[in-house]
Amino acid sequence: MRLNRALALGASLLVLLGACATGGGSTQSPAASTAPSTAPSAAPATPSAPPPAIRIGSDGFYESKLMGEIYAQVLEANGYTVERNLGLGPRKVSAPALESGQIDLKPEYIGSGLGYYDKTKPTGDPAANAAELATILAAKGISVLGFTPAQDTNAFVVRKETADQYGLKTMSDLTAVADKLTWGLPPECATNPLCAGALKDAYGIDVAAQKVKALAACDAPIAEALQNKAVDVAELCSTQPAIAQFGFVLLEDDKRTQPAENIAPLVRDDYLAKVDKAAFSKLLDDVSAKMTTAELTRLGVEVAVDNKDIKDVATAWLKATSP
Repeated sequence: MRLNRALALGASLLVLLGACATGGGSTQSPAASTAPSTAPSAAPATPSAPPPAIRIGSDGFYESKLMGEIYAQVLEANGYTVERNLGLGPRKVSAPALESGQIDLKPEYIGSGLGYYDKTKPTGDPAANAAELATILAAKGISVLGFTPAQDTNAFVVRKETADQYGLKTMSDLTAVADKLTWGLPPECATNPLCAGALKDAYGIDVAAQKVKALAACDAPIAEALQNKAVDVAELCSTQPAIAQFGFVLLEDDKRTQPAENIAPLVRDDYLAKVDKAAFSKLLDDVSAKMTTAELTRLGVEVAVDNKDIKDVATAWLKATSP
């Protein structure tokens, strides 16, 4: 758990309130808020009280923590006090933390987030995923803000030598050789419909019958285990720098089991009721709109390969993307 800390990003970040850019990396546009800011009163006004502190959490892997840090710094630059609880763990930990009020905000991958609640709902359309997720979470007192053009899908990868040995190009190719391989899978795979569920339903691969090593998804150890031949096939994230770094072969999900995984902040409604919801949403929607798949991948290299501090990477990116 990170301790509270205030960051002075300077005047350049304060203008994020009015900034909005989209950029490449996806053919889909973020569902950003378009609500206008409230015009200032002509008469002198009594200074308003500062907004209440907001508790931001994230899943355990670096990319989720990075997005949480980016949202935290934007809010801090605009007068919010942030309590960081980044790296809580997998969704089965972070989602209940948000629902129960232990945290007020977390970045979410909208396809997997939707699948957590209803495995039949995720699709390849990010707008549809966001809308379905918003409908489900509305009953839990949680809002889904605008999503990024960037997305990061679940990906199964192998070493090139393994791909060459067994002629692996698609996930369907794995079916005949599944029991000859050691699998590197996240601990929650068995209960995740987009992991064990997708493998069994679409490809006929029963995870329970395979030789599996449990390793955190989308993190360095699982990629290192694949590179060092401790496992032969691993579930990584499609933006994970290790894929290019080690020359892994990303197998085509030919049955299209994985949904669009754009990223959106989930925020508790009881927190939004205490602040100017339109202004708050615009701050995060504007910064989300700037995060493309190419940028997310590049920042991942800085964190996971160059071993730069997540806080420093977030600060530099926000400064570079400010007007």
